[in-house]
Amino acid sequence: MRRVSSMLLGLSLAVCCTCVAAAQEKSSMPKVLQITREFVKPGKAGMAHDKTESLFVDAMTRAKWPTHYLGMTSLSGKSRALFLTSYDSFDAWEKDSAAVDKNPTLSAALERAAVADGELLDSVDQGVFFRREEMSLRTLTDLSHQRFLEITMFHVRPGKDKEWTEVVKMAKAGYEKGVPDSHWAMFEQLYGGDGGVYILLTSHKSLAEIDHALMEDKQFEAAMGEEGMKKLNELYGESVESSQNQLFAFNAHMSYVQDEWIKSDPDFWKPKAAAASTAKAPAKEKTPTP
Repeated sequence: MRRVSSMLLGLSLAVCCTCVAAAQEKSSMPKVLQITREFVKPGKAGMAHDKTESLFVDAMTRAKWPTHYLGMTSLSGKSRALFLTSYDSFDAWEKDSAAVDKNPTLSAALERAAVADGELLDSVDQGVFFRREEMSLRTLTDLSHQRFLEITMFHVRPGKDKEWTEVVKMAKAGYEKGVPDSHWAMFEQLYGGDGGVYILLTSHKSLAEIDHALMEDKQFEAAMGEEGMKKLNELYGESVESSQNQLFAFNAHMSYVQDEWIKSDPDFWKPKAAAASTAKAPAKEKTPTP
């Protein structure tokens, strides 16, 4: 971002770690977050992609599968969809995958959906992230009334972990003082990318919250003080190689969420079918998209 205070402004909002597994209902937050990105071919986004993704949702719903996921589509950058799934541990992830493999009905349905969906995609990749509790503050879990997700990615310079940790520590203290309602979760990428990558996930009920957050910038600066901001900017410049912000909109057609979410906001989470029943999958089955 242009300045450290602007870069960390997202911390002042209701930030979610987007942990949408069944374990989200527990008091403790799941630690492992899997993010799958699907880059969509030109002209294949929108209703076309909604239809094929709803095949996955239908399959999971029929199986009454306990692990949920949240789907969203890009409002910035390349046209793509994100799917976020989380687990209490890597062991829990392994057991969930093994259970899917042992369920022939679900596995076959997912394979058929993957074939239909694959026709619309340019590429797919995955990243696996681990929640950094010491870098998080009052993490939220209930996203049922949220509609947008802002993802801020930080690339930390090699050998500058200590300085980066101090940046987050200072920002955390500044927001606790200047913007007391702030809360967030920070994740470190463990697999699927370059080292030194951290992501901050910020949820919004509406885009008007971004307008409001821009005004909170001054509250944060006042809490930090002139000397504090000077030190923060210096440490940030020393430790962070690059960063970027991307904005996404939650997509109910692409999401397999808990019953509690649907009951809390059925108009959004249970939309009219995306004509999934008319999306014909090829007869030949292939390996499902990861």
